[in-house]
Amino acid sequence: MIELGRINVLKIRTIDENGAWFESDQVRILLPAREVPAAATPGAELAVFVYLNSEGLPVATLKHPKAQVGEFALLQVSQVTKHGAFLDWGLDKELLVPYSEQPERMRAGRKYLVKVCLDDRSRVVATARVDKCLDEAPADLQIGDEVDALLWDFTDLGVKVIINDLFSGLLYRDEIRGGMKRGQRLKAYVRNIRDDGKVDVTLRRGGAQGAREDRDILLEALTRQGFLPLHDQSSPQDIRQSLGMSKKAFKKAVGGLYKEGLVELAAEGVRLKEPPRRVPGA
Repeated sequence: MIELGRINVLKIRTIDENGAWFESDQVRILLPAREVPAAATPGAELAVFVYLNSEGLPVATLKHPKAQVGEFALLQVSQVTKHGAFLDWGLDKELLVPYSEQPERMRAGRKYLVKVCLDDRSRVVATARVDKCLDEAPADLQIGDEVDALLWDFTDLGVKVIINDLFSGLLYRDEIRGGMKRGQRLKAYVRNIRDDGKVDVTLRRGGAQGAREDRDILLEALTRQGFLPLHDQSSPQDIRQSLGMSKKAFKKAVGGLYKEGLVELAAEGVRLKEPPRRVPGA
């Protein structure tokens, strides 16, 4: 079954002067001749993005958009017309956000977080009404589950995130790293599921595996720089900015590396130990 607005793997039935024709559910879909690979033959399978053209007919392209139906993305407005705002999403045919789907009037050149969806005529469009697109967290969600987190909105508490393109969550302020931007996707883990069903996420995997990851992050930074001006008196913000971990996790990672004999501790920071020099002839 064809999924409009998404990438489909389809088999070529015939090729003519117009292009390559796919057929699914008795619907013919054209990949224009300019996009047909030179080596393509009937029977070959291609991963193509399928959508409706201006005449309401399904067409295919080998180009893959920045987001498919059901996904969120931060996209830039290329132009605003009487029909609405058009977004650059990586295809020749730009993505329309009707005025009815704009909480505020969009402006050319600015970026907005939107969800790609189908309208009542099965055309691929987008909506900036993010709140109405979010569901409740699924009942089978568990603390510790790995999730995809899309940074949505920075607040005093932290960053609102969209989890798995389905429901909302919160990444607390003490986990915000330098360089984080709205629209960025990160791997995260469920930290807490509150009584009201709201979800908190963390960028750190819990337990022994999380401790190993912190140890490796610190060792990699020391290997690269040799010395880090971080110590017991450093602020949590400085540690978070430098390493992306809490002060508690940093101290635990430093302690582990010290026990392994890999680092030296000083009042001004932590230094990677140099390996003992080999004596010639020893």
